[in-house]
Amino acid sequence: MPDPLPTDSVGIVTPQTLHFDTPITLACNRTLESYDLVIETYGKLNADASNAVLICHALSGHHHAAGYHSKDDRKPGWWESCIGPGKPIDTNRFFVVSLNNLGGCHGSTGPGSTNPQTGQPYGPDFPVITVRDWVHTQALLADRLGIKCWAAVVGGSLGGMQALQWSLDYPDRLRHAVVIASTPRLSAQNIAFNEVARQAITSDRDFHDGRYYEHDTLPRRGLMLARMVGHITYLSDASMGEKFGRELRDQAYKFGYDAEFQVESYLRYQGERFSESFDANTYLLMTKALDYFDPAYEHDNDLAKALRGARCEFLVLSFSTDWRFTPARSEELANAMIAARCKVSYAEIDAPWGHDAFLIPTPRYTAIFEAYMDRVAREAGV
Repeated sequence: MPDPLPTDSVGIVTPQTLHFDTPITLACNRTLESYDLVIETYGKLNADASNAVLICHALSGHHHAAGYHSKDDRKPGWWESCIGPGKPIDTNRFFVVSLNNLGGCHGSTGPGSTNPQTGQPYGPDFPVITVRDWVHTQALLADRLGIKCWAAVVGGSLGGMQALQWSLDYPDRLRHAVVIASTPRLSAQNIAFNEVARQAITSDRDFHDGRYYEHDTLPRRGLMLARMVGHITYLSDASMGEKFGRELRDQAYKFGYDAEFQVESYLRYQGERFSESFDANTYLLMTKALDYFDPAYEHDNDLAKALRGARCEFLVLSFSTDWRFTPARSEELANAMIAARCKVSYAEIDAPWGHDAFLIPTPRYTAIFEAYMDRVAREAGV
């Protein structure tokens, strides 16, 4: 943690664990009798609870979106660039709630949690989760916090899908939805990438059909490979070329199969680090939630028809080099919103970093995001 702290940091924050003991029935028709959600909050909720903003995380994200947990932290939360005093999501004006979704592996009830019926970790017995399930639990979280209507629900990538689902399932409980680097449904290519990742995990000899907890091991190699595949899709060819090119770790070819190029070493490092911090069963759940997301499916594959019940205003942002969720998919979403007579603002931002650009504070991105959230704040009277 920097010393002194930057003036635009929320500082040291403490996660909270909220327990819910009312049974919840999920889209897969299974019921959880009780569950925990871990959250962090930044800023102060005003008297009429009109300044609340919900942050929905992406595939490997969690509740720690901003600030530091202790003075020993080397890095802040995953969206430090956008959350804090004077930043686009200004904690001097907004009360910000960030959570670890149900099924996660950072404190919320998930596959690594104890199944009360067996006394053992759920493992593969944990129910398959959908984006709609997450939004339902987030609505129950809002009830617990005394928030009847969010000033905005904000998310990038898989988080953007949750923001979109909020507008459909709870149209009267949010005034704005910010959908960043996202898509109304995955392409066949994206589903294919997710399937390769799942096969890498499930074919690891230490996976043990998802019961690796009972064998005191982890499918590290499978999860490492899954992350390597995913990480490639988050970056653009240009950004990888600029960062690594064809640079060798040493000065000459070794004529072997160890990591010789810098990009190989980088991917291995990222995969190994991820395999130590993320749960493999959660990764399977999260990728399936991505695959299943398709609001148009229940409306004759007509996205505009699906959006007709939405009442909030939308900001949709895409990035020019994002080939995971291309600008064309965001344009498809924005056009469907227009057809459904929704109020929508759309911008494609020229940025060289691919899908990960939504995490990087480029000037035009920050300016658009900040201007929109300033309007949200003014409408909330803060």
